[in-house]
Amino acid sequence: MGDTSTENRIRLGISTCLLGWDVRYDGTHKLDRFLRDTLGGYVEYVPVCPEVECGMTTPREALRLIGDPDKPRLITINTRKDYTDQMQEWGRRKLDELAGEALCGYIFKSRSPSSGMERIKVYDKNGVPAKTGIGIFARMFMERFPQLPVEDEGRLHDPRLRENFVERIFVMKRWRELMTDEPSRGLLVDFHTRHKMLIMAHSPRYYRELGRIVAEGKDIDEASRRQRYFSILTEALSIQASVRNHVNVLQHLMGYFKKQLTPDEKQELIDIIEDYRRGFAPLIVPVTIINHYVRKYDQPYLKQQWYLNPHPVELKLRTHV
Repeated sequence: MGDTSTENRIRLGISTCLLGWDVRYDGTHKLDRFLRDTLGGYVEYVPVCPEVECGMTTPREALRLIGDPDKPRLITINTRKDYTDQMQEWGRRKLDELAGEALCGYIFKSRSPSSGMERIKVYDKNGVPAKTGIGIFARMFMERFPQLPVEDEGRLHDPRLRENFVERIFVMKRWRELMTDEPSRGLLVDFHTRHKMLIMAHSPRYYRELGRIVAEGKDIDEASRRQRYFSILTEALSIQASVRNHVNVLQHLMGYFKKQLTPDEKQELIDIIEDYRRGFAPLIVPVTIINHYVRKYDQPYLKQQWYLNPHPVELKLRTHV
């Protein structure tokens, strides 16, 4: 269910230092080997270093955010030089450039005053810090592209957040491919059909709402339908899939084999799902068993469900959730 050829890879923005480039203020990098070596086998990175690209040197004096957490200034620690306007002027041009890159997501550098996406220290007039800020460029990016999946490398150490982010960028890639075709209700129906179980794992409520949008009459403007669908889809997928919702989906999938499974096979699958629910087995275990039955009994509807193969198995994302 995936093509890793270069021309078909997912395009992701990323803080340059995470790829091992020596662009940080102290002339070092913050290489993340999972991002470069593992996920990097399936994506094409668009590296961005706001501080270097806006004209700062390497190495350079360290920066911090000062003032109003909603509108902080980007100022050097010792000489108190203000780089806010320079960063924002460059940032506006950079965002225009990135708008043409067909990005499916972005990975920021945690704790960075320019690229951190959350909980960045902002210093008040007395020099007292509070983790209430957003990096100058990160804020600009998220305001310009609010529906793109974003994370920072620190949060991606959490297995559930990592799995959720990677799943979302693969969905975004498929959506971008859909958008290359003329608006068609049939194409949207097919997209929704293939993502039904995946969406249900995130939010049964949004699953129902998206179903209603797809089912609306043929007289609806298709471009408008797509826009409304995509807006709700991104909201749904931003909700982390819970164990409870996964169990609901797994039980739903099991129902497709009620006529084929022997009593022993059915009980085994029930027990495995329960082991997952109780935290004794990772999600990959019941999913692997269900995929086995999909192949064994040639279940056509489930063959097309992205829930069962949302991202390459080589990433091992479901072995830890």
